Amino acid sequence: MQASEREGRTLGQVLGTAQREADERPYIRDRWRYRIVVIGGSAGSFPVVSRLLELLPPNYRLPLALVLHRLKEKREGFKEALEIKSALPVAEPEDKAPITPGVAHVAPANYHLLVEPPDRFALATTELVQYSRPSIDVLFESAADVFGPAAVGILLSGANRDGAQGLWRLRQKGALTLVQDPAEAGIPTMPEAAIQAGAAEYVLSTAALAEVLKALS
Repeated sequence: MQASEREGRTLGQVLGTAQREADERPYIRDRWRYRIVVIGGSAGSFPVVSRLLELLPPNYRLPLALVLHRLKEKREGFKEALEIKSALPVAEPEDKAPITPGVAHVAPANYHLLVEPPDRFALATTELVQYSRPSIDVLFESAADVFGPAAVGILLSGANRDGAQGLWRLRQKGALTLVQDPAEAGIPTMPEAAIQAGAAEYVLSTAALAEVLKALS
């Protein structure tokens, strides 16, 4: 046997082992249980969300619900900016709109976005939470109550603690909870708060977050 053949065989064995290990990860093995992905972010998160939406396949099976902090006066152009590179349709849901698979639903400016049974959204203008409306905690906590272990929660870059409590609630309910690596985040305060709260099951780079989301499809 040629040395190159031996090396190729060894490489193949290594790759095969790596694939088996990946298939054994709980969130891959149980991927069909997940019914929604909820994502929150603030300062520094827009490029990350844009990249994630760009990398997902057009036939992605899960609905996404996103709360991204923005100025309440900025009602135009936000959804359109996300649509530029997104492989998925992007929508700002109205109150009682259905949760649609394969669509990225973005909270409208100055409204809390919640999920409620049976698989629909709700909008609220109640008081600010963590100085924010929309609030990530509000979305995450509603997803924990409605979907429990069928939810995936992702918290990204941001400058306050919004989302940490909601992500902790998701984890307590058995959801898969992911946090952007603070070392990579534009502003690490938000992911660091989630890690300190014990809310993060996995701490991942943007590229790794995209791979996990694709694996769940």
